[in-house]
Amino acid sequence: MVANHLDRRTMLAALVAFAAASDSAFAEDFIDLEWTDLVPEGQPAIPPVIQGLIQHDGPSLSSQQPPSQGVRTDWNGQIVRLPGFIVPVDYSGTGVTAFILVPFVGACVHVPPPPANQLVFVTTAVPYESSGLFEPVNVIGMFGTASTSTQLADIAYALSADRIVPF
Repeated sequence: MVANHLDRRTMLAALVAFAAASDSAFAEDFIDLEWTDLVPEGQPAIPPVIQGLIQHDGPSLSSQQPPSQGVRTDWNGQIVRLPGFIVPVDYSGTGVTAFILVPFVGACVHVPPPPANQLVFVTTAVPYESSGLFEPVNVIGMFGTASTSTQLADIAYALSADRIVPF
């Protein structure tokens, strides 16, 4: 009986050690992406153009979204890390559960959205307590191409977030 209990403790300790090693390996096991990586090779990355103030009572910003020049499928199904800014789409309590990850502050809200291949629709099971639109974050999770259309913009990529952390 004592030997059986000792074996269980040894097995439990081994499992805990394995889980800890797996978590630390996972913490470093992702591909770092930049926004330019999402644009197909040979296509120009369109930088944000801000010309004066936006008339919010004018045409919708989504109608001013430039066309996308295609997508890259290189990272479909891969765990990636991508920095950006949050444009909230859905909440649970006070946390954001779905948002558009954008490459620069104000995209989709104060200036016309960038092309679809410069936007990522992010979902998370654990609501993220965002401090606002101007907070840069790193999002780590499963990445892929997925055409999504919202009132704010057309989006070419999706990311199922495992972790969202301040940049």
